[in-house]
Amino acid sequence: MDYSKTFSQSILKWYNTNKREMPWRDCGDPYKIWISEIMLQQTRVDQAEPYYNRFIEQFPTVFDLARADIHDILLVWEGLGYYSRARNLHSAAKMVVDEFSGYIPDNWDNITKLKGIGPYTASAILSIAFNKPYAVVDGNVIRVLARYFGIGEDVRQNKVKNDIQKIADELIDHQEPGDFNQAIMELGAVTCTPTNPDCLNCPLNNDCVAYKTTAYDRLPYKSRAKKRPHHHIGVGIILNDRKEVLIALRPEKAMLGNLWEFPGGKKENGEKIQDTVLREIKEELDIEVTVGPKMMDLKHAYSHFTITLHAFFCSLISGTPKPKSSQEIRWVPITKLDQYPFPKANRTLIEELTQQV
Repeated sequence: MDYSKTFSQSILKWYNTNKREMPWRDCGDPYKIWISEIMLQQTRVDQAEPYYNRFIEQFPTVFDLARADIHDILLVWEGLGYYSRARNLHSAAKMVVDEFSGYIPDNWDNITKLKGIGPYTASAILSIAFNKPYAVVDGNVIRVLARYFGIGEDVRQNKVKNDIQKIADELIDHQEPGDFNQAIMELGAVTCTPTNPDCLNCPLNNDCVAYKTTAYDRLPYKSRAKKRPHHHIGVGIILNDRKEVLIALRPEKAMLGNLWEFPGGKKENGEKIQDTVLREIKEELDIEVTVGPKMMDLKHAYSHFTITLHAFFCSLISGTPKPKSSQEIRWVPITKLDQYPFPKANRTLIEELTQQV
């Protein structure tokens, strides 16, 4: 028996009946497929969809995206996280326009030249938009194949990931590679879920090792991730008598680059958090402030670390603010802060600020 053909036929038949409606699905537009795949890199479908709709409405073509200001792109992206994706999209769009006459490349060598497109995203775009037989392997695919073939090794190991990629390359349907890739990812997302998989309604259950051996709760095996470090961040909400607040634009190549923030930084060992605010503001803006009452504490998680953000009202007592470690600083009316792109944690501070001032 050709197990790859049986696998492909089963999963494609299931997909044609059960696939979810998505605004980028079956659109046939390589640009829209590219945008959706970038958004879905670190984001669930239900979270990405409203952002996708707003993004396409504002930047309907690659030409619109290429000539847009990064400020406007980040403002539409705000809240979606992993902001390097948006900056990379902007850079890649310029390259598509300048070097490929506005056409998304339809071959591996050229599409992987675009910033932000690695092997997974290249495979997804080439298969879905151009019907090229490149197999995708994401968390959903790993889970489906590990259970189906009974792969018990640690899927965090590169060797195991490479082995699963080889299996996916053998399984992919060469007539309908885009649908095959979407089908196996869809199966992992809605049926072969991490917990409580719906095995009885899975099109692959006849030959699935995990189902036959009731090992679906043990597969795939993933070793425990390293504990993420936690940092305490002190920030100053510096107000003037016109109800304007001082904000700073982060360096372009820094984490959260080209986003605005309230000045502050990481607490050092043995330091009081109020002293952190004083020190960071002096280092960043070359001014002296008094640290007043605390506005709020806020916990937030990033991919590799977590933080507690401690925000204090501050008053300027001497000096003229200078952008020593940022691209730019501005005094902005509180009522106009929504016109500037901020990281999610800072946006929460803004919501609290508008209620307290």
